[in-house]
Amino acid sequence: MQKLKKGTRCTVCKAKGQKDKAVVYLPHHRLALCKKHFVEWFEKRVEKTIKEFRMFSKKDRILVAVSGGKDSLSLWNALVKLGYDADGFYIDLGIDEYSQDSKRLSLDFAKKVGRTLHTVSLKDEIAPIPQIDKLTNRPTCSACGTIKRYYMNRYAKKLGYSIIATGHNLDDEAAVLFGNTLHWDIDYLKRQYPVLKEEGGFIRKVKPLCKITEKESALYTFFNGIEYIEYECPFSEGASSIEYKEILSQLEEKHPGTKLQFYTNFLKRMYPVLKQHEEKKQLKTCVICGEPSFTDICSVCKLREKIKS
Repeated sequence: MQKLKKGTRCTVCKAKGQKDKAVVYLPHHRLALCKKHFVEWFEKRVEKTIKEFRMFSKKDRILVAVSGGKDSLSLWNALVKLGYDADGFYIDLGIDEYSQDSKRLSLDFAKKVGRTLHTVSLKDEIAPIPQIDKLTNRPTCSACGTIKRYYMNRYAKKLGYSIIATGHNLDDEAAVLFGNTLHWDIDYLKRQYPVLKEEGGFIRKVKPLCKITEKESALYTFFNGIEYIEYECPFSEGASSIEYKEILSQLEEKHPGTKLQFYTNFLKRMYPVLKQHEEKKQLKTCVICGEPSFTDICSVCKLREKIKS
């Protein structure tokens, strides 16, 4: 995000004949904004994204996947301010100090906005991530992601929510798209859309921050006085997605708007082509837990059995 020139006035204030100075410049939008108008811009952009992809309405009950990080908390805050019926869902991964800090910050924020935060502990459900990491050959982040998606879907249904909203931002989506394109992983590319519709026991999943950058999300939390966990999960160290983010950020620095163009052009031009050739896999029901699965026993139940044995 480029630095402001001294004395730059807010674009919106200037148009209204006001003289407020800008505190942030968004080069890919060519906008210089004061604190008030940046917060308004952020929330309007979230609202516009929700409507563009028909994610949900004010009638829906939304469960926000909360991690204690800037993205999930900024999303939850924006949805509440926009008037949506949004509560939070936190999964305690059992990762020592990281989980303790992120849980505390999530609970504090829930009190601040006056909404419910549902919590689930992996220690009680299956096993903490450090223990799971020792028992599986899969990369930690991959196994953790599978488990989180399982419990989000399971509890959203149990608690009566129709939507699961995650805080994936533009940097996340562009990095995943970059990786999937490098490997030409067609199956994953076919699923990379801001809305995964409900089907066969899966709750609708949406990403309202998909056009918001990581820096914009961080600024929004700062301007709203939202305290969030500032260090990364210890198991994310060395993840390829972090390297992809760094590469894309270098391009963005030289050519503002690169990430947004890369992602939105994929959605407009390539995704529809891939969807035309999509072959629907037959969903089954896990014989142990009753959750949707592509095999007779879902991956989480297989892992649970492995831990028991």
